[in-house]
Amino acid sequence: MIATIANMTSRLACLAAVLLACNLLSAPARAQAPSAAAIALAKELVELKGGTQMFDPVVSGLVDQTKAALLQTNPQLSKDLNDVGNQLRAEFAPRRNDIINEAAKFYAVRLSEQELKEVVAFYKTSAGKKMLQQEPLVLDETFNFIQQWQGRLGEDVMNRFRAEMKKKGHNL
Repeated sequence: MIATIANMTSRLACLAAVLLACNLLSAPARAQAPSAAAIALAKELVELKGGTQMFDPVVSGLVDQTKAALLQTNPQLSKDLNDVGNQLRAEFAPRRNDIINEAAKFYAVRLSEQELKEVVAFYKTSAGKKMLQQEPLVLDETFNFIQQWQGRLGEDVMNRFRAEMKKKGHNL
């Protein structure tokens, strides 16, 4: 169970990082600080893109990882650690807003207020809503493919290393 939660948390955190990285690299930073209106639009964009749901597992996962580490050395405290874990999950849940606010600033620095208006407007259209529904599925399928592909590519790379090293007189 803990491994599943940690895996899900890790995948969602990775997904969040990939999405943020793609957006960070998509345009050069503007010279001036973004306006309050641009930040508000960017926050709306993050929320439209599912930032709340995307970042919830980060806090919850961290609480679960910490609880699991404490359980390893204090198994007799299982009930109390579970109780405190539930309490801390609720207590720290609002901290996901730190991530949402920073993501909004990242967007607001890289997109003009007008561009943010256009992107938010797009995500409110039927095509934009469909994109929001389908994007997580596409990304999940892409990550699954990458894991399988990476394994096959790794084998190919190892075989090529061995073949090239054999030409140089080394058996690996």
